[in-house]
Amino acid sequence: MTTMHQDRPLAANAIDPATEVFFAGAREGVLRLRRCTACHQPHWYPRPVCPFCMGDTAWEDAQGTGTIYSVSVTRRAGPIPYAIAYVTLDEGPTMLTNLVGADPSAFAIGQPVRVVFTPSEGGPAVPMFTPA
Repeated sequence: MTTMHQDRPLAANAIDPATEVFFAGAREGVLRLRRCTACHQPHWYPRPVCPFCMGDTAWEDAQGTGTIYSVSVTRRAGPIPYAIAYVTLDEGPTMLTNLVGADPSAFAIGQPVRVVFTPSEGGPAVPMFTPA
């Protein structure tokens, strides 16, 4: 079923010391991840302790490109349908996100995507993905 693409309003995220660097990157148009300083594994959701080896982590800029791992179109949650997806980043981690910039029905598993930053209502931009 084809659905007309339309932007939907986004509530602002809260910024705290743990997310400050992430949202500073979003303001600059840069997607940031954390990488372990011991085992060197990148991960999403960013956290100060590595989920793989419990080592320390550091922020790094991501390429902002990836591939759709899974996608679902939500049509009944509100007046504007939208696509929610897991995107596997080229760095390796998979993140839950929204897909924008096209008819929600046009997205497919395996499709290459790139990050875009969508403004929120009175808060920081939110990373989402669009066809590459």
